[in-house]
Amino acid sequence: MNIISHNLSIAPNRIFCIGKNYDEHIKELGGKQIPDEPVVFMKPICNIVAPGTTLSYPPFGNELHHEVEVVLLIGKEGKNIPESQALSYISDITLGLDLTLRDVQKKLKEAGLPWERSKSFDQSAPLGIFKKHQDIDLMKLPFSCSVNGSLRQQGNTEKMLFPIPNLIKILSDWWTLKSGDIIFTGTPAGVGPLHPGDRIEVESPLIGSFSWNLKSK
Repeated sequence: MNIISHNLSIAPNRIFCIGKNYDEHIKELGGKQIPDEPVVFMKPICNIVAPGTTLSYPPFGNELHHEVEVVLLIGKEGKNIPESQALSYISDITLGLDLTLRDVQKKLKEAGLPWERSKSFDQSAPLGIFKKHQDIDLMKLPFSCSVNGSLRQQGNTEKMLFPIPNLIKILSDWWTLKSGDIIFTGTPAGVGPLHPGDRIEVESPLIGSFSWNLKSK
């Protein structure tokens, strides 16, 4: 069975993640410069967590943050894809969480080291159920994240620094995109800490609502 959802036949291939794609998020983390090109990192497929699954707090790090994102599923192979054709390469969309150990990430950044330990730990990619996108305006898609019923993040894809067609074009210039590739498109402002016992919910009126509980101590 597909580990992403019960209604998809496309096997997951790779997870691309985009950092620094919303101006206000860059500012809230102390950044002052907008990147000239997308910041890209990856997560292993085994880090995907289905909705309703209980999450465990990572055994290292003390500052686990939620980052809600619109997530794309690529449906066919493409290289050097023009922006005008980019949306046709998307099979489905959903919402996900790019869970981040912020204290670990800070130490790694200061040392000039890769981010994997802060971004690619077990269960770091909770992912909602994918759905078809043809009736959804991907250029103006609202979404949010709440913790214990309290709104934390509220975003809209219209505020992306690198819009979805541009992301697909650039990624396909750097890699051959393949069926089953997953793209986390970046998080808006409002990221914050999670604690054992928290319930995290991501929602879009056009996609649906998905939630996870963080295991209590």
